[in-house]
Amino acid sequence: MRIGVPKEIKVHEYRVGLVPASVRELVGHGHEVRVETGAGAGIGCPDADYREAGATIAASAAEVFGEAELIVKVKEPQLPECALLRAGQLLFTYLHLAADRPQAEALVASGAQAIAYETVTASDGSLPLLTPMSEVAGRMSVHVGAGLLHKAAGGRGVLLGGVPGVPPAKVVILGCGVAGTHAAEMAVGMRASVTAIDRSLKRLRELDQQFRGDVHTLYSTADAIEREIRDADLVIGAVLVPGASAPRLVTEAMVRGLRPGTVLVDIAIDQGGCFETSRPTTHADPTFVKHGVVHYCVTNMPGAVARSSAFALNHATLPYVQAIAGLGWEAAAARDPGLAAGLNVSAGRIVHPAVARALT
Repeated sequence: MRIGVPKEIKVHEYRVGLVPASVRELVGHGHEVRVETGAGAGIGCPDADYREAGATIAASAAEVFGEAELIVKVKEPQLPECALLRAGQLLFTYLHLAADRPQAEALVASGAQAIAYETVTASDGSLPLLTPMSEVAGRMSVHVGAGLLHKAAGGRGVLLGGVPGVPPAKVVILGCGVAGTHAAEMAVGMRASVTAIDRSLKRLRELDQQFRGDVHTLYSTADAIEREIRDADLVIGAVLVPGASAPRLVTEAMVRGLRPGTVLVDIAIDQGGCFETSRPTTHADPTFVKHGVVHYCVTNMPGAVARSSAFALNHATLPYVQAIAGLGWEAAAARDPGLAAGLNVSAGRIVHPAVARALT
């Protein structure tokens, strides 16, 4: 199969769809890989590394899209990229269509098939292609939040772990999936006071056992959320409904009730965000202040640590790319229903039920 890897063009996105080691695996199995020049520069992999792995270097994105049967990316295609897609072509990347109607409409108009990393499922119901980036975003959220609590950054001037005689910051985490759990791990490691809120009692019991009481766990209700965030220093939104828009767990009225300089980090912003006051931001301009509260809502958080993220993502995506390239999309999907669940757009239609409902 002819596989194309364009350079990412989202603002400050440095990851790449295939690292050289992945290219070598695919070429070794008889596939052709064409990589846009400079695609790997952001993770320290120059064109020479891709040539050595067996790839052909393309001079432009148009050349990559024009010749490939399968396009492997990281972030959702921007509108100029959607215009390069064609009927019968297969796109494999993160999409997050529920929060992006213009992209959804452009993909439908292209006639291409689009598989979303975030809705591919494993046999146990987990999301294997979302997991590595959720791990990164969860860990990053605490690093980012700690920095934004600095007074010069607009925060309350609170040290996350406190010091002897001075209490630590209070961190509230909404959602205890992969991202939320990794956020809790980092916050506990930095000696913050951590409260995790989730609607799954099973998950709360697991967290209580995992952290041996170092994380306070609460069942998710509007009352519990409002009460706990009122005196929080850092609130991390990490809720996820696969394929669908994130629920708005924190209303604007709740945000108005927070102390000035409180920091909100919305990991769920790719799916629309879980704070009513959230709006997408970029690494170039990552924060805004509303009602005196600092909001961090960057839609591609892991792009800031591009090298770590790209390699972690490739470890998860490569087996799926190999299956699609080796068997063809239909045979690969027939063999793996979890991969079939990743199909969001096909033949000019939105075909994933949760995405379709969100866009109706």
